[in-house]
Amino acid sequence: VQLQASGGGLVETGGSLRLSCAASGSTFNGYTVGWFRQAPGKEREFVAAMRWNGNTYYADSVKDRFTITRDSAKNTVWLQMNSLRPEDTAVYSCASCRTCILSSLRNYQQYAYSGQGTLVTVSS
Repeated sequence: VQLQASGGGLVETGGSLRLSCAASGSTFNGYTVGWFRQAPGKEREFVAAMRWNGNTYYADSVKDRFTITRDSAKNTVWLQMNSLRPEDTAVYSCASCRTCILSSLRNYQQYAYSGQGTLVTVSS
C-alpha cells in the first residue's frame, strides 16, 4: 500500500485547508488511517485517526477544529482543518494499518504503511 498526502500550503491564522490521503495498491476498506504531523525541531505527533468501522479519534489540540472523513469510492481520506493556528504549522502525513489496536492509535510506530507528507504553514 502506498500513500500520498497532499493539499498543504500557506494559510493565514483562522483559515482552512483540506488535506487528502490517497492510497494506491490497495483500498482503505478494513484499514485504520491516521494523520500525524511534525513541526520543525519537534517530535511527530498524532492528529486524528479513523478506524475501519468509521469511529474517529482526535488529539485534544485539534478537536472541534479538524475533521477526518473517508470517501471509499475515491479511496481517499480527508482531513478538513478549520480555525488554523500558527502552532498547526507542520508537515502532515498519513499512515494506515490493518491491525492497529485501539489503545495504540496515537502511536505512529504501529502503522504499517505511510507516505510523503505535505507542508502546512499558518502565518500569524
